[in-house]
Parts: sequence; structure tokens; C-alpha cells
Amino acid sequence: MSIDIEENKSSSKSRYRPEIDGLRAFAVVAVIINHFNKEILPNGYLGVDIFFVISGFVITSSLYQRPSKNFKDFISGFYERRIKRLVPALSVFVLITSIAICLFNPFAGTTLKTGLSSLFGLSNIYLFKVSIDYFAQSTELNVFTHTWSLGVEEQFYILFPFLIWFSGFGRQTKNGARNLFLIVGALTIASLIGFIYLYPINQPAAYFLMPSRFWEMASGCLLFIGFQKSKYIEQLLDKIPPFLVMALIVGIMYLPMSWATASTVAVVVLSAMLIASLKKQTFAFKIFTHPKVVYIGLISYSLYLWHWGVLSISRWTIGIYWWTIPFQVALIFGLSIASFQYIETPLRKGNWFGKRWKTILVGGGMVVTLSGGLIVLGKPLKGQLYTGKEINTTKPTFLVGEECLENISENTKCYLINNKRKQTLWILGDSHANSIYSAGEQVANSNSMNLKLYSASGTPFPPIGHYRKSSKKKDLQSLDDFRLVEKELYKQIKVDDVILLSMRIPYHFGGTYYEHPPSDFFFIRTDGSFGSQENYFNEWIASVVNLANIAHKQGAKVIIQTPTPEWEKEEYKLCSNIQWFNQLQKRNCQIKSKFFIDEETGLYKHIFEKLNQLSRSNKNIYLFDTYKVVCPESTCSFTRDGVDIYRDDDHISFEWARDILAPEIYNFINEIQTIDK
Repeated sequence: MSIDIEENKSSSKSRYRPEIDGLRAFAVVAVIINHFNKEILPNGYLGVDIFFVISGFVITSSLYQRPSKNFKDFISGFYERRIKRLVPALSVFVLITSIAICLFNPFAGTTLKTGLSSLFGLSNIYLFKVSIDYFAQSTELNVFTHTWSLGVEEQFYILFPFLIWFSGFGRQTKNGARNLFLIVGALTIASLIGFIYLYPINQPAAYFLMPSRFWEMASGCLLFIGFQKSKYIEQLLDKIPPFLVMALIVGIMYLPMSWATASTVAVVVLSAMLIASLKKQTFAFKIFTHPKVVYIGLISYSLYLWHWGVLSISRWTIGIYWWTIPFQVALIFGLSIASFQYIETPLRKGNWFGKRWKTILVGGGMVVTLSGGLIVLGKPLKGQLYTGKEINTTKPTFLVGEECLENISENTKCYLINNKRKQTLWILGDSHANSIYSAGEQVANSNSMNLKLYSASGTPFPPIGHYRKSSKKKDLQSLDDFRLVEKELYKQIKVDDVILLSMRIPYHFGGTYYEHPPSDFFFIRTDGSFGSQENYFNEWIASVVNLANIAHKQGAKVIIQTPTPEWEKEEYKLCSNIQWFNQLQKRNCQIKSKFFIDEETGLYKHIFEKLNQLSRSNKNIYLFDTYKVVCPESTCSFTRDGVDIYRDDDHISFEWARDILAPEIYNFINEIQTIDK
């Protein structure tokens, strides 16, 4: 989304092209329609790519023959204009929207961090780091997801003025335009290749990061330079009917998502052609320069900011339905017009403090001050502004570090109950082991057993060499911890002990459908080389067989919990704790079971195949089918009989584990304990 509203109104009024603002209107309307309902305009999000091309064209135009005394004067003037255009409207939007979302979401940490990073032009990098899929439904609940495009443009503007100046273009040297064209052209080719290469294998990187988006803004720059240096190019593009180009752009917005890469490239090329072909003698020019169309283009920055905020908060509250749309559209335009008239325009055109360094300093101070406010909302005031009924957030008290075991780090938690019995129930695994602590407590007490629960987030048991790139240090430390736990287990294991392996198996071995792209995962073989996720699964199975053999010699048994259905991140928050403000909301709190376990297409198909084969071929490995307990019908639900089965998108709730899961585990253990007797 372009932040250069009216940038094409440079010091030379004769260079102002109102049709550019008309094109902005077309782009922002496409984006808004798509965000209201993807079925109406499936690829309307490509309006952002149109903005990128416009930005490159307009910013190059605004810097063309702009007088500057020296580099300091040039760069300070450039950033002063950026701050005056961006900071005021964005700051007000972030402040108001942050407070608003805290009224309806008591756990708005990720959203507030996105808003905080947006103030520094880094929200695209933050969203990439947390592996957000822009097209996932969960992104609609983050009120600041859309600021990623502002981050891309701001990062482009860090680099671009240096290219302008040192190429000679900004200093109006003889070969400045040629130098800039060659430099930007080379970078454009490299960026485009990177985008095409990354999109199929790492969509978040291709989508969110500036290097893979540089080519889009650079296309606008190259178009402007081409116009200045070659009348032939302009004359050639003049012959193209602009309505045909526009029709092609709209048509591309209906292509299937599998064509996303080609669609993006095509829209960028066609946007450049549309800018070039919009001439005064064409009917399309009259449409794009109609005063009302131009006005929508002028307020497009505020429209872009506020439309997503209004729609996202609507999804937390009343929802988006045919009868709500008129009110939501009115609110979007009301807030946008107010922002444009009372914040953008006066602060953009005003002479803040007379000196540029003061403007830059005060703009930075505003951002830092507001950042402090968001930190306060996220930490000391967490949940304090929430207007719904109180949510029970009580968590068990786990021991950490050496309280669990000597020489173990704080990454690993434990929950120990010493009933002074000979037999012990061992629960070992990642954070999913924590989730069933209450079930373990119930089972251990009912079965007259001790309980030893050890868990390390994101780490399997038995420990197998792996890490996620985003958490390498922590993952490797957790593996070392579990190796210590494994040694302790082998020392202490006794007759009639039960070892329950509780893990988010899809996270480790494939099956999560909305997070952690494959490129983030690394499996380390014993020889130091890297293997696939399938290699990782096979290695874990071999380790479980080894564990089962050792346990069998000692008279103990090994149980593996099967995986349970998962929910899209953030979406689950709409499924629990119905409040006064969301009672009209239609909730998608059910998933067809076949989505996970269908024999042909199920997401967990490969997991169940391997686990069943493992259990059949090893007499001392038993499968506790948690899946059937959680989802006994053809449709899986988030809540049953008024009680939430889950406490987030994939972890079983403590209450449900205690009341429902515990009796099932108790009965299962008693059944398998009698098999050999």
C-alpha cells in the first residue's frame, strides 16, 4: 500500500497526474472488496502490487530534477517528507486500534507486537518471523497484519534515495538517468528471480520481505526513466487501450491461487502499462480523473489503514454479514475522511518546526512514545481493558531446571508426585505433555502410582537431533536436557511402570497446516548430515522401538498418544468463551474428521499408518487413541457439553484432560497391565 499520497503533487504542479490518484482508488477498492469477501474478488489483494508500482513511479517522478544543495540536504528532505506523510496517520491508527482490540481480546500480545513493529516499518519482518500465512483465516484477526506492505515500502525507501543520489540521477548529472536505470534494472532482475524462486518453497519470505518485493516498486522507477529517455516507449504504450489493460487486471484477480506467482508478475506489468496508457484523449482517463474517484485515491492511505482495522475488530465482535456491511463501509469511510482531513493533510503540508532535523527528531519521538504505550498495553495492562467476562487462566505450577533433575536447563519443566509407590507413570514429551498434567495426576493417584512428567517445548521424546531455525539454540539445549531425562529413565524404570509419550506429532513429523514452513525445519543425522522430515520420523520410530525393548526387559510398558485435531491459530479464540460482544458471530468451531484421518487425503494419514504399523510389530508399544476420545464423531468440535476441549489451537485444556481424558487413560492402562498377567 502506497504511503505517498499526493506525492505526485510535487513542487511543480504541472507534473501532477490526477489519473494516478484514480488508479490508487481502483487499487484500494480492489483490496477492500477482497478483504470484505474473498469470493467476490478472490485476488483483489493484488491491488497492493498495483500500489507498489505506483510508488516506484511517483517517488522517482518526485525526485526528478528536484533541487538539492548537497547529499545532506537531499536525504534530510526526503526523510522529512516520509515522516510527515507516514507517522501521524499511522500513529493515530495504531493507538486507537490497539486500545480497541484490547477491549475484545484479552490475549492480544501478537497483535500488539505487530502494531509496535509497524511503527518502525518492521511489521513485515515480524510477520515473517512468526511464519504467518497471509492467506490464512487467522491473519484476519490481527488488526495490524496489513501494515506489512508499509514495512516493505519503508525499507525500499531506506535504499532508494541512496541509489537516486549516487547514480547521479538526484544530482542531475549527464549520465544519472542511465546509471540509475542500469543499477535498478539489475536489482530488479535479481529481485524478480528471488520472488519466483521463493514463492513455491517459502511463501512468507516471498510475500513479506522487501528484497523479494523490490522489483515491483523498481518497475515503476524504470517506467518513469524510460519515459524520460525514450519517446518511442511512450508512443508505443500510447497505442494500448487502457480499458483493455484494466479488464485484464480484473480478470487476473479471478485466477486460481495456484497461479499466484504468474498473477503477481502479470499485474505488475499491466499496472505499468496502465500508467503509461492513461492519456487525456481516452475515456478511461476521464473515469480515473473524475473528482470523486480522485478523492478516493487521495484518501487511499487512510482507507487502507482503517478498512482492515474495522473489518478485523468486526470479526472479533459482530462478524461481517450482508446486513453489517453498510455500517462497516460507513465507519471505514468516516474514519478515513477524518484521518485525511484532520491528521494527514494539515500535518503533511504544515511546517512543523522550521528545521528538518527537528521534524525528524519529533517524528521519532512520537514513535518511541507510542511504542511505550503499546508495551504497557501488552504487559502491565494485559487483559485489564477486556470487556468480556473473566477468563480462567490458572496454570499448574511446574518445576524448572535443576529442581527437576541435576544439570538440566530451565527449558525443561517437570511435574512430580511421590505417592511412595513402587510403580511410576512417566509422561514424557513436548508442551502437550504439560497439557495433560491434570490427567496424569488423576491417573497416578487412582492407580496408586508415582508421577514423573518431563516436558520441553518443541522437543520429542526419545530425543532425536533436530531444530527449528527460528529456535535453534533453545531446541538443541532441550535435546541435551532430554538426553539426561532418558538416562534417568533407564536407571529408574521398574516392573509395571508405564511410559506415556505425549507430543504434538504433526509438528515434528508433518501435518500442521498453517505454520512452520518446511524450510524452517532441520533434522540432523548421527553422521552430522541433514535429512528430511520423513527421515526424522523414521529415526524417532527406531528410538521408540529401542525404548520399548529396554522397558520390556524391566517389565514396563510404552504408550504413544495419537495426535488430535488442530485449529487455525487465533481462530480458536472465537470458539470459546462466548461474550456479550460476539453473540451474533457465526463460528467455525467444527472440522470434518476426514480432513485429518481420511485414508486417501487425511492430513494425519501418514502418521497413523506408521504408528499403527509400529504398534502391530512391537508387542510392548501401545497406542492410546486420543484422537477418538477428542473426536468420536465424523465432525470434530472445539467445545463439548459447554466445556472447551482445547485451551488454544492444539493443546488440550487442563479441565477437559482431568475430567474426560483421565478416566480413558486410567482404563487403558488397566487393560494393558492385565495383558501379560
